[in-house]
Amino acid sequence: MDHTHCHHDHQDHHRDEADEGLVRDPVCGMTVDPTGGKPSLDHGGRNYRFCSDGCRNKFEAAPEEYLTGIDPVCGMNVDRATAEHFLKFKGEKFYFCSAGCKTKFETDPAVYRDGSRPVAKAMPEGTLYTCPMHPDVVSDRPGDCPKCGMALEPMGIPPADEGPNPELVDFTHRLWVSAALSIPLLFISMAPMVGLPLRDLIGERLSSFIELLLATPVVVWAALPFFRRAWASLVNRSPNMWSLIGLGVGTAYLYSVVATLAPGLFPHTFRGHGDAVPVYFEAAAVIVALVFVGQVLELKAREKTGSAIRALLDLAPKTARRLGADGAETDVPVDDIAVGDRLRVRPGERIPVDGSIIEGESTVDESMITGEAMPVEKETGDGVTGGTINKNGMLIMTAEKVGVETTLSRIVDMVAKAQRSRAPIQGAVDRVSAVFVPAVVAAALLAFVVWAFVGPEPRMAHALLAAVAVLIIACPCALGLATPMSIMIATGRGAHEGVLIKDAEALERFAKVDTLIVDKTGTLTEGKPRLTDVVTLGRLDEEQLLRLAASLERGSEHPLAEAILSGARERGVALTDVSAFEARTGKGVFGRVADATIALGNAAMMEDLGIDVAPLSARLQSLRDEGKTVMFVAADAELAGFVAVADRIKPTTAAAIKALHDRGLRIIMATGDNERTARAVARSLGIDDVRADILPEGKKALIDGLRSTGAVIAMAGDGVNDAPALAAADVGIAMGTGADVAMESAGITLVKGDLNGIVRARGLAEATMRNIRQNLGFAFGYNALGVPLAAGVLYPVFGLLLSPMIAAAAMSLSSVSVISNALRLRFARL
Repeated sequence: MDHTHCHHDHQDHHRDEADEGLVRDPVCGMTVDPTGGKPSLDHGGRNYRFCSDGCRNKFEAAPEEYLTGIDPVCGMNVDRATAEHFLKFKGEKFYFCSAGCKTKFETDPAVYRDGSRPVAKAMPEGTLYTCPMHPDVVSDRPGDCPKCGMALEPMGIPPADEGPNPELVDFTHRLWVSAALSIPLLFISMAPMVGLPLRDLIGERLSSFIELLLATPVVVWAALPFFRRAWASLVNRSPNMWSLIGLGVGTAYLYSVVATLAPGLFPHTFRGHGDAVPVYFEAAAVIVALVFVGQVLELKAREKTGSAIRALLDLAPKTARRLGADGAETDVPVDDIAVGDRLRVRPGERIPVDGSIIEGESTVDESMITGEAMPVEKETGDGVTGGTINKNGMLIMTAEKVGVETTLSRIVDMVAKAQRSRAPIQGAVDRVSAVFVPAVVAAALLAFVVWAFVGPEPRMAHALLAAVAVLIIACPCALGLATPMSIMIATGRGAHEGVLIKDAEALERFAKVDTLIVDKTGTLTEGKPRLTDVVTLGRLDEEQLLRLAASLERGSEHPLAEAILSGARERGVALTDVSAFEARTGKGVFGRVADATIALGNAAMMEDLGIDVAPLSARLQSLRDEGKTVMFVAADAELAGFVAVADRIKPTTAAAIKALHDRGLRIIMATGDNERTARAVARSLGIDDVRADILPEGKKALIDGLRSTGAVIAMAGDGVNDAPALAAADVGIAMGTGADVAMESAGITLVKGDLNGIVRARGLAEATMRNIRQNLGFAFGYNALGVPLAAGVLYPVFGLLLSPMIAAAAMSLSSVSVISNALRLRFARL
């Protein structure tokens, strides 16, 4: 099987083309006419033909990769240049030794695609694989983690046609086989304990052989992945749960095989009732079945943690309605959309890609990226995000970001990376686990020795039983799951709440933050000035005053001009033509409007016109204390009134500040705006401290200074100027409405740029760390209790000795408890 790609486009299914006189291109699999003048190359005494120079160059660079293919059904080597039976399926090329193998593959390709176990999806070329527990382990091919034995998972965004987890399919099959054989095995071995004379009827010797026949497929075939992982843990010197399972199951099974086939080898201390050597096939088989129960439950839970990514992927429509240059409409796959394409989005449809509206108006449901249920009004010029829902109007838009550049794809990628990241607390867990496994082996040996010397008869059988029970019950699977399960579920939950977690470390740190630094513009405020007040002094009414001001500002490039123009549009004020327009830098603008000379500007301009604004000083001071900028309007050198403009505080900010205070955070505003405006905003919101007129390097210095006092700092901002501070803070929080560089510098991104997202992020961080601590408590407490019980501490008092089967059930139960507790994060109140 080969995963290289030819630059030609081929269909997913190729017909056999082994017509007489044709040969096959060993690179791409196409059949080539040897007399047609196609490129060729001599190698190893043979002449190879190619469909193109591209394939020839690939072959010449690395011929060994293209000489032989492996039949995925029978495993035979097949000469790729002469293979009669060939198939391309989902981007991969397969070569077969016979028509029979090809037919088997076509019947159920998922079973044969990697030649060993079911595979339900085709990953893109170049995909890397990593361990869910150890993200530092990265491989260029699927396999098992050398540290913990878990199946490696693909990195990056999964394909849209992703099927069931192949490991889950395989383990479920092995579980059913294990259970089917373990139940009768358990019935035969336990019959005397429930008063059934089954073993007496069959005979002890025959019963042991029947148990051997039933247990062997379970241990030798079904448990093979466990033994493979156990061996890898020994080879890589990374003892883990599989080391203990392999030792426990292997010891119980091998001992029972020898006891069945050669009982005479055992001394009297091993013999029990009727002078027979006890066997523990049922313990070995049932342990395997119970471990599979735990593994299948874990894998299903892991699939649920990936549901956030799949749900997000499903939000993207599969097709879009593209408008051609002639106005004709065509439904095309979203993957075919290019930047600049014009698209029509009808009411009720999802917007296919990121872009801007060029015609029409509507309301758009953006809850899938913002977490806010209220639809947002959109009109010509507004941006729209792929995956959001157009509610009630017809829109024509221009595509601006497609493929992996869309907001949705970036969110999916961020969630996928975060789910693979490690929280710092996991390092402590790993250090404990590294010591834990050798300690458990030592405890098992100690239990064996104690029972062998001072236990009741048959001493050696009891000693073996106690040692195996200790090995099984102490499997640290719950310990290994405690942190990753919580992190994966939390990052998925965060994505649906509009809180994107870049890595697990940011989540853990944010739970410890005690100081939050926020930028003003765009974070606390809307980020653009708006008209707030129109005040007339009697000569003109408000509409006339605003018409004069807005008509004059239509020719201005001043940042506040847009605020006045937008205010006039919102109030339905019609504008008037302006002549003799003149701008005076630092003061304002002049012009003639409706046969009157109109001036709009600051106090300095009024002074130039001989107008005294001192009588208004108290009123003006009040507006300035509210953070508003005042501009005067004069008509024919007489003061007619004034307008005020401000960057308005977001409606959600005040409640969010209160909620953050309630969660124990001290809030500091750090802004480049002037002191008066900054303090006006801080005063209205109850912010603890203000640092105004501060440059980007000043924000970073502020963070460094606070950290020296022991503060744990989060910084929230949205601009390019915030990027250094976001990177310097213990946790950087970027507003998704801001600059890309800010988002790249931050550990947490809020899809919708308001502080309610920080409240949700704080709640998520606290809930996640609380959940992790609970999981670790379950795991450590369970082992602290389970190991002594398995070793037999209750036997002298109560006569109770824990069976390895009960130990296996308890071990699986501990994993289930951790998984179930982690899943609660999906419904936690934030």
